Amino acid sequence: MDLTAAVDVIRAPLGEILPRLSDALSEAIAHRALAELSGNCPHSPFKTHGHPPGDPGSAITTVEMAALSPAARAEGSWQGRARMAGAEVPVTEETPVPAGSVAAARTLWDLVTAHRDRMAAEAVPGTLAQSRAAAAARATAIAELVDAHGAALSALLGVLRRRDLDDPTARARAVDLAVTALAELRDRTDRDQALVEESAGDAFARLAEALRPVLRGLAVRLDLGPPGTEEGADRLLPADVANTARAVVQAVVHAMLDEQGPGQDGAPRPVRRVHVGWKVGDGELRATVRDDGPGVLRRTALDARRVGERLSALGGRLDVDAVPEWGTMVTATVPLGPPQPARKDPLYVLGARELEVLEQLARGRRNRQIAQELHISESTVKFHVANILEKLGVTSRGEAAALAHTWGATGS
Repeated sequence: MDLTAAVDVIRAPLGEILPRLSDALSEAIAHRALAELSGNCPHSPFKTHGHPPGDPGSAITTVEMAALSPAARAEGSWQGRARMAGAEVPVTEETPVPAGSVAAARTLWDLVTAHRDRMAAEAVPGTLAQSRAAAAARATAIAELVDAHGAALSALLGVLRRRDLDDPTARARAVDLAVTALAELRDRTDRDQALVEESAGDAFARLAEALRPVLRGLAVRLDLGPPGTEEGADRLLPADVANTARAVVQAVVHAMLDEQGPGQDGAPRPVRRVHVGWKVGDGELRATVRDDGPGVLRRTALDARRVGERLSALGGRLDVDAVPEWGTMVTATVPLGPPQPARKDPLYVLGARELEVLEQLARGRRNRQIAQELHISESTVKFHVANILEKLGVTSRGEAAALAHTWGATGS
C-alpha cells in the first residue's frame, strides 16, 4: 500500500474522504463497502461507502458498527466475522489480511483521523458554519424520525398486548420484535447523541488539560472556574460549540501571554495570573478569560488569531474590556443553537418615491394630501399606493402603515 495516498485522501473535500480512502485500501485489503463511526465529525458521525452485504436495500447500521468497537479498540484492529447490514459476513475477507497490510492500513487511518481531529479542535471558520448548519438539520431530522417511529412502535405494542387477539405465539413473537426495535431505536438515538454532544463539565475539563502545558514553565498561575451545577455543568453542548469555545479560549490565552506590553509607567508588567471560567444558560455558552497584565490587549491581536471569525461562524460575539494597570477580560459568547437569520426588511422592495408615499400614508394622510405634499398628481399617488400594497403583500393601507412603523419608514 502506497502511504503517499494519505495526501490525496486528506486533501479531499469532506464528502470524498471515505471514497478515496476506500480506493487507497482496495489493493491491499479487498472489500465491498467501507463504514466509519467516529466522534470527530459532528454533523455526520456515521458514514458508509460502497455496496454493503445483505439483502438488496439493506444497509450497515450504527448499532452493528458499535458492536465491533470493543473488539477493535484493544489491539487497534480486528479481523473476523460479524453481522453487517443484517448478514453474517467476514469484516475483511475470508483469508486474513497480512500483518504488513494491516499495519499500513492502520497508519493511513490514523493520519486521516488525526487530520479530522485537528480540524475539529481548531474550529476552522471556513467549515464551522457549514458543519453547524448541517448538524442542526440532521438533529431535527433524527428527532422527527424518532418521534414518528417511536410512536408507531408504541402503538404497535399497545395493539399486540391486547388479550383478545388470537394466536398467542404469533402475538408473543410480534411483541418481541416490536420491543427489540423500540430498544434499538432508543439505543441508536443515545449513541448518536454521545457522538455529537458532550457535557459542559467534560468539555471544560478537556480545555483545562490543553491549557496546562501552555503555562508550564512560565511564572503564570492558571485559575480555573469550571461550571458547576448552577453554571450548567450537566448541560449538553453540540460538538461544534464545545470545539469553538475551547479553540477561542486557547487563542485568547496565547494572545494575553504574547501581547503584554509595559504599564502606564513604562515598566514591564507581565501577566502573573490567568482565570478561565465557563457558564451555560439562556441558550448560550459564555466563556470568560481574565488576566492581571498591563491591560493593553487589543481586539486586533485576537483577530489575528481568528477568534472573532470563529465566533461569527456560529453567530457568537466577542467583548474585550482592557483597563490599563488592571488587566484584560475577554468574554466569548456562543449560542447553543444554530445562528438565527436576521430579519429581512420587507421595505427593501420599494423604490425611493414609493417609500416617500408610504411615509405619508403611515402618517394617516389621504391621497390628496400626499399628492400636495409630494407635488405629484392624485392619480400618481393611487398608482404608487397600489404598487406598495402589491409589493408588501398586504391588502390595506392600514397594514402597509403598520409595516412602515415597524421598520422605521415614518421618519422622526
